[in-house]
Amino acid sequence: MNSQGPQERSITEAAADWAVRLHAGGLSAAEQAELEQWQARDPRHAQALAFARQTWDALGELRLEPQLAQPRRAPVAKATTLPRPRRRRFLPRAASAAVLVLAVALGGWQGPQALLHMQADYLTGKGEVRTVQLADGSTVELDSSSAIRLDFNQTQRQVHLLAGSAVFDVAPMDGEESRPFVVESAGGQTRALGTRFVVGRESDRQAWVGVLQHSVAVSLDTPARQGASERVLQEGQSARYNPLSGVVALEAVDLQRATGWRRGVLVFDRQPLALVIEQLNRYRPGRVLLGNEALAQRQVSGVFRLDMLDTALATLTRELQVRHFDLAGVSLIY
Repeated sequence: MNSQGPQERSITEAAADWAVRLHAGGLSAAEQAELEQWQARDPRHAQALAFARQTWDALGELRLEPQLAQPRRAPVAKATTLPRPRRRRFLPRAASAAVLVLAVALGGWQGPQALLHMQADYLTGKGEVRTVQLADGSTVELDSSSAIRLDFNQTQRQVHLLAGSAVFDVAPMDGEESRPFVVESAGGQTRALGTRFVVGRESDRQAWVGVLQHSVAVSLDTPARQGASERVLQEGQSARYNPLSGVVALEAVDLQRATGWRRGVLVFDRQPLALVIEQLNRYRPGRVLLGNEALAQRQVSGVFRLDMLDTALATLTRELQVRHFDLAGVSLIY
């Protein structure tokens, strides 16, 4: 939240504090009066509180409830004086945790990114697209938020795709170059039989491959539970692989559209809004959240320029006739 000034940070932290209090249970009469006075002092206070509560709800899996909730114990009579002082001591820690939740929504956990920095030879940040020239003459176009590690030895030219997606334009085996070119990612390998192809890592156990020129051989590191464990793809074909269903051909994939980021655009054709937002989050600063599942399933078509994604977000909310609220780099669509 470094982009906020001191006053905005103070409002955000206070709103997070109140959101945690409200989540923990009903407020006392004195607390309710204090909350109303705080909201009345500045119109930004009510907006910040609403957003903090909506963000909390939208981040269900990141609520950190085991840490925020008081320990489960036998019921204590309300007349005892113990709960109130204990809750007072608990609130600053809870408020800090709530701010942490907002920070997670804003930028994601930094641990995985730090690990990528240690593992990768080349990587890109949000919104960055980069072309890398390899020692053998091959080139790699790295999509936003992508990372590769090189492992060239005497027997093969291996590239590990650690995150994101990349287009590989492979220097052929001829003359002195006799080593095969292999891209490893998510438990599978793609061996170049020609020139140009794309690999996208979708999770630790799943990736997809598309052939832009000539052909490739795709294989799993271990036999699939069902389906084919290897497949040769020709120009224009694509496939997705994982250890459960094997290497499965994908029908009617427009590879030029799927690699539109190379031309500075994102192209969507009747895609769920959840998928569109997931892609936008890979390319623009901050984070966009969806308020409910029904909204996530709405279909979206459009062409969005990578250098105008804030405009794209405004266009989406206008066309879908939904509301859009921003605070501290986090955008909520609801």
